[in-house]
Formats: sequence, C-alpha cells, structure tokens
Amino acid sequence: MQFHSPKSKQESADAAEPESSTLRAFALLELIANAATPPTLDDLTRASALPKPTVYRILGLLARGGLVQRETFEKRYVVGPRVSALSLVVQMHSPLRAARHAILARLVEEIGETCNITMLDGSEVVYVDRVETSANVRLHMKAGSRVPLHCTASGKLFLAHLPPAQVRTLLGPGPLKRYTERTITALEALERELRKVRGAGIGTDIGEYLVGSVCLAVRIADPHGRVCAAVAVHGPAPRMTLRKAYEFVPALERAAAAISATLGASASNAPSISVSQVAAKATPKGGIRVRARDHHRGDYRRRAEEEGQSRGAGNPVGAD
Repeated sequence: MQFHSPKSKQESADAAEPESSTLRAFALLELIANAATPPTLDDLTRASALPKPTVYRILGLLARGGLVQRETFEKRYVVGPRVSALSLVVQMHSPLRAARHAILARLVEEIGETCNITMLDGSEVVYVDRVETSANVRLHMKAGSRVPLHCTASGKLFLAHLPPAQVRTLLGPGPLKRYTERTITALEALERELRKVRGAGIGTDIGEYLVGSVCLAVRIADPHGRVCAAVAVHGPAPRMTLRKAYEFVPALERAAAAISATLGASASNAPSISVSQVAAKATPKGGIRVRARDHHRGDYRRRAEEEGQSRGAGNPVGAD
C-alpha cells in the first residue's frame, strides 16, 4: 500500500504553479500587445477568463517589472519599456533580418536613395535597418540611430496611428523641441499635421529635423493589420524633392508589403498558449487597420504641392 503525505501533494502543486503563473502572465502581456487600443482591467479579465483579482495581481507584477504600464488618466494598459526594448532587439537580430535587409537593398537599387526600416521605441524612432545610396552626397546615419517623433516622417506616421491619450503622453505638454526653422513646435499645429498623415497614410519631413533633408515614410503592417514599423526614404535637397519622394511611394509600398509578409511568417511559426487564443476579444471595434489604397501619380504631385505651399516659400518640393 502506498501513502501520500499532504506535504508531497503541496510540493507537486507548488512545482506546477510557477509554470502556470508564468504562462498566465505572458498571456496577459500578449493580450495587451495584440489589442488595437490599450485594454482596461475589465477587458483583460473578460478576454483571459481569469478571476479579476488574479488579473489585477499579475498586472501589478508586470508593471513593477517594467513589462506593462498603466495610463494615468484612462487606466488602460500598454506594453512597458522593457518589452519595447526586447522587441527591437528581436527584430534587429531576427533570423529573417537578412530577408528584410535584402528587400531594403533592392528598394535602394530601384529608387537610388537611402532607405530605412524604422520602429517606434518609447518617445523616439529607431532605425532598425538601413541601406545607403551609392550617391556621393548623402545623409550619414546608421542602424540603431534614434530620432524624435514630432519632426520626422516615420515619427509623424507612428503618432498619427496612436490613440490620442498615448500621443499626449509621448509628446508632453509642449511646446515641442525645435531642431530647425521648419520644425512644428505647437501641439495644435502638429495635431493638424497628424490628421493629414493619417488620411494619406504617408509621413513627410521637409527639413524639419535636419536642414536640407527631405524624407517620406510609408507604413508596415503587422499580421493584425496594424502599423508596427515604417519604410522611409530620405535624401539631401536639391537632389531629393518632396515631389520626387512621392513618385517613390509605389516602390516603397511594395517593399513595405514584402517586409510585412516576413512578419506574418514569424508569427505563423510562433507557438501559442491557451489564453492568447481569445486575444481578439480584447480588441475593441474601431481599432486602426491598414487599408488598401489606390495611389495615382497625380495625387502625389498634388499632395507635394499642397504641403510645400502650406509651409512657405523656398521649399524643396520640386518643379517638375
């Protein structure tokens, strides 16, 4: 006859608890990362099917570890700085990085100007990858470089697709830092600019961060259709004009779609856990999704002219 003491049963339960707790914590983190807008405690409780006190306790642990953050006013949860930093490291050292770099290299060969893959990291834009043009005159930066949000093409593209509360948190009360005479420093003016960016799906920078540079960025969608990164082209004026940059948009969007496909391949190879299967329940309706658009060269030229005129004379928009 075999006897089992209460102590041995408790030890078995304790041995199973760390794995269970770890998976539950990761599942909640995955729900937050996959949500189109930052979820509340109630959203996460419904999506995870866990008791509300359990969810609250796990979120507290994740917050203390810097893995999630709770927005002060709306009490919604977003991924924390440690997760953002980890995601950048993963992308920069991903097994598919070579494939994405090859896509970027083919794009540069096609259009003849320097191109970058960028991502949002906290209150900055990070160059995840970069391929330089062979032209003698070019802007010298490298992968890993960081630039501000409010005065760069990629930065404005990311801001345009974030919830307003998160934008306010990232930018602060204003006025925004001025880098050149063309930098937008007033929050109201930037909000108007972001509405244009959101409508066009394209971010631009005409000497707002660096004098004499012109930059344009298009979005990269993740497997859920959300903006997760950008492909950007930039070059020095007068060789690079905004009108010329708009003519590159079809090529940029093809590259962005190819890079997006590699993200889908990464996601399809990732293992899932039970709680994450209900992540869609935590995604409120009306979340931002990338929409297919029909672009026409005439539309690009008109946008280039309108943007150049709205920012005063002497803009490197281009005359052709």
